[in-house]
Amino acid sequence: MMSLSRFFACLLLFSLSACSTLYYSGLEKIGIPKRDVLVHRVENARDTQEETKEQFKSALEQFTAVTNFKGGDLEAVYKKLNSEYEASVAKANEVSDRIAAIEDVSQALFDEWEQEITQYSNASLKRSSQQKLVATQAHYQQLITTMKNAESKLQPVLTVFNDQVMYLKHNLNAQAIASLKGELGTLQSDVSSLISSMEKSINEANAFIKTMEKK
Repeated sequence: MMSLSRFFACLLLFSLSACSTLYYSGLEKIGIPKRDVLVHRVENARDTQEETKEQFKSALEQFTAVTNFKGGDLEAVYKKLNSEYEASVAKANEVSDRIAAIEDVSQALFDEWEQEITQYSNASLKRSSQQKLVATQAHYQQLITTMKNAESKLQPVLTVFNDQVMYLKHNLNAQAIASLKGELGTLQSDVSSLISSMEKSINEANAFIKTMEKK
């Protein structure tokens, strides 16, 4: 027998799915097909990744500045570092939201495409549409895999940032600065890897957008 919590989880999932269906149907009634929504969301995700890349660069620069602290108001330095950390968390969450939005509309688009293929009476057109669908799905899978790979590198960096920011918060002294210095190399390496993955994802998004615009 289904538990009450599982029932409500299923109900929520059904409601969200129903809302998405109604939303896309409403857009199509005013001349905006799912394909255009997908392209728009990929563009948004690409732009957010670009912003996130720059934000993590900025956070690393602030982290490096703290390790070079020579004197002054250490609490003010902490507040600036914490602000960079919180901005990075916000951007990381935005990246995840953008990816989820892409997955939602792509599922709706591909389901509709597959269903419409069955309605063709012309064998040649049916075959052509099927080939385009397969090619688009393959390119999409490459895109979403690349995006998720970049996304997966966000949390490890945030975890290190969070540990160090919390430690600095409660230990505004030279010992805390020394602790930050010990993590600087790891952060630099992790952020460098993150940025590289983000750039690859951004390039993949641009390629996907061009492909969709040609179809």
